[in-house]
Amino acid sequence: MELQKSHLSERKCPSFMKSVTQDMKYRQSLMEHAKKWGVTRASRKYNRQRSYIYFWLKRYDGSLSSPACHLRTPHSHPNAHTPVEIKLLEDMRGRNPELGMIELWYRMRQRGYARCPESLYRTMRKHGMFPVQKPKLRYIPKPYQQMTHPGERIQADVKVVPRRYIADPELRLFQYAAIDEYSGIRCLGAFEEQNTYFSTCFLLNLVAFFSRQGIKAECVQTDNGFKFTNRFSQSKHDRQTLFEVTAGAPGIRHKLIRPHMPRHNGKVKRSHREDVKRFCNTHSFFSLAGFGVRLAGHQSRSNNIPMRPLRWYSPRQTLLRYSVQYV
Repeated sequence: MELQKSHLSERKCPSFMKSVTQDMKYRQSLMEHAKKWGVTRASRKYNRQRSYIYFWLKRYDGSLSSPACHLRTPHSHPNAHTPVEIKLLEDMRGRNPELGMIELWYRMRQRGYARCPESLYRTMRKHGMFPVQKPKLRYIPKPYQQMTHPGERIQADVKVVPRRYIADPELRLFQYAAIDEYSGIRCLGAFEEQNTYFSTCFLLNLVAFFSRQGIKAECVQTDNGFKFTNRFSQSKHDRQTLFEVTAGAPGIRHKLIRPHMPRHNGKVKRSHREDVKRFCNTHSFFSLAGFGVRLAGHQSRSNNIPMRPLRWYSPRQTLLRYSVQYV
């Protein structure tokens, strides 16, 4: 009974030899012992059935490769593609190398081909009929232009406050944010809509905020949204928005990032993501006024948090170090 239970195939036994070479050496040792001492004695010592030993004795010729398992893949199948079908496929693929697989299958059906598209796909893959895909060109970002002084470029953006953080289902809140690329100091604003008027109000607020910090805003960088520009408007692309007019009055340059490249405004985008973890996840907002008060407190807190890009100084400490250095 124990002999029958222990007779497990090498494929099913999890504790059996791990590699093919070990299996072959194990069977070679078994065969040599059986030839020297007999099949019955080898069966008791190696805990294998005699039929198993006789099976491998027929294959064993003294070499290490003879006890190896043969491939179990069938050499043929009754439903495999016939040579006529393979010839039809090769001819039509040769005449139409750029044709899609489904269209090729449809044209072959008109010529007597009766296989399904899945079978055609496996056959084409087996015979290497699919074109070799060219490796995708890896995006290589350009070197980042380091800012030399505060206010040289300020990134601005707006974020929709998620509904799950707002208690009133009818209330909508928007958070405007601007970050100085040199010092990392931020200015935040709470508004009830996102349009060119409220963007202009935020622009005036950020200019006043940075002026109080001793920073003159030279350039404001935004995306291509209609709240900032009419660049991609069908009917007003030649007209400036209120935001652009207001920015040009005090001599502030308005820079637009490349379309579909939000990483060009990556610093302010990252700050929005940090706001969700540090601010939104711990608060619920009931009104615009309450949201503005809490956002002002979060602005003061975020400007005093050390940051790795600033060598573990906070934005206010970085600004203070710059002011002391260039007094």
